[in-house]
Formats: sequence, C-alpha cells, structure tokens
Amino acid sequence: MIPALTRFVQFLEAIVRGFGALAAWVCVALVLLVAGDVFARYLFRTGAVWAQELQWHLISPIALFGMSYALLSGEQVRVDVLYERFSPLVQRIIEIIGGLLMILLGVLLVKLSLPWVEMSYARGEGSPNPGGLPYRFALKALIPLGFGLLAVQGLAHVLRHAFALPPRKPA
Repeated sequence: MIPALTRFVQFLEAIVRGFGALAAWVCVALVLLVAGDVFARYLFRTGAVWAQELQWHLISPIALFGMSYALLSGEQVRVDVLYERFSPLVQRIIEIIGGLLMILLGVLLVKLSLPWVEMSYARGEGSPNPGGLPYRFALKALIPLGFGLLAVQGLAHVLRHAFALPPRKPA
C-alpha cells in the first residue's frame, strides 16, 4: 500500500510542480512585458492599455499557482523559531493539521469562486477600458484553479506526513 500511496503523492506533487514551473515562466513573461512597456513609454512616448492590464493579469497565476508550489517546496510561512523546538511527532501533527486546513481553504474558495466565474462568463465580461483585454472571466477562472491546486497540494502534504512517506525528490 505504501508504494502505491507514495506514487499517488508523487503524482499530485508533479502536478503542483508543473504549475509552479508555469508560474516561474509567467514571471519571466511579466518582466519582459514590463520592460517592453517601459521602453515603449520612454523611447517612443507610447503605451497600450492592454499591455498594462496584462501586467496585472499575469500576477494572478504567479500568486495562485505559486502558493501551492511554496507549500510543496516547504517555503510556506511558518514560525520556525518555535517549530524547530518541537519534537518530530508534534511537527508531524502540525504539518497534518496545516495540510488539512489548506484542503479546507482550497475547497471552500473553489466553491465560493465558481459562481462568480460563471457569472463573469455568462456576461462575457471584459475590460471596461477602451483597448483593454477581453475575456476577464478567463482571469477569474484562475481563482478556483489556483485554490483547487492548493487543495491538491494540501492532500499530498497530509498524506506525506500522516504516513511518514519518504522525502520528496528535489525539483
């Protein structure tokens, strides 16, 4: 059972790792877009509304996919000064409770955000600005996707710590 569970957890973590890589590439795209927009403004005295909107649109997948990757890589916010003083058993219990809370938070926010995305899609919502980006519902759809991904990583986190699975392989 443990080898099958280990493979399942590794599969879930591979999904999160893939979205983490996607978030990293979106960071590169964001830097290039901002640099291009700055050069266009200062060299050619021109700019585009869609480019400015795309900049803040790209922050969404970085944050929403990055939070799951942070949990995967152990970079989540934790009070290490206290955590390191606890016994390994207490640390495991804290990790399991934290993972369960991530699952709960992820599922709750998926449930709450889906109607909002559906309403945006039904309206064909786009930017209210002339020259802005259409399909704002696509951006809003990243919210349930990102929090669903957080729930997936929370599940992997709980299983890894509850069953004391071997440490994950470095990315």
